[in-house]
Amino acid sequence: MIDIDRLIDEHLEVVEGIRPLAPALEAVARLMTKCLAGGGKILWMGNGGSAADSQHLAAEFVGRFSRERPGLAAIALTTNTSIMTAVPNDYGFDRIFSRQLEALCRPGDVVVGISTSGNSPNVIDALKLARTQGAITVALGGGDGGAMHGIAEHCLLVPSAVTARIQEAHILIGHLLCDWVEASVCHG
Repeated sequence: MIDIDRLIDEHLEVVEGIRPLAPALEAVARLMTKCLAGGGKILWMGNGGSAADSQHLAAEFVGRFSRERPGLAAIALTTNTSIMTAVPNDYGFDRIFSRQLEALCRPGDVVVGISTSGNSPNVIDALKLARTQGAITVALGGGDGGAMHGIAEHCLLVPSAVTARIQEAHILIGHLLCDWVEASVCHG
């Protein structure tokens, strides 16, 4: 049987473990705010559950999180089914995000790669490309951050090796970023 109390305790321990990320979270939120204020955009990417998180968080920026305000420019690179099938067919799955960044990313944009392991080849390739394009790169990962840790300029790493707990913390981190940016936009 599943010990629900134990799983809740694990979740709470991981959530408490992200508290030391507060300064890094604020730094990333400031960069996102500056990017958006300058006419830039936030580009989100990931595979599987991280693709769903990308879509969720882009929607929080474009729609709203908890305050009425103008829409904020954010794109999930995980949503266009024609791109998601054509690019892998023509160039390979590892290029699914980097090809989109070639078309959409501009200097000063913020590119967020989400990967629980930090070793997703398509996210890694895209983060490398984003840096060459002058984008600000953020890795949202877990554990030691995998290969993303050495590539992204800013790393928000959940202190866990359990995929489910990392994903739970990722959405909290995403919501914290949304809340911070939204408050900045609404209150200057």
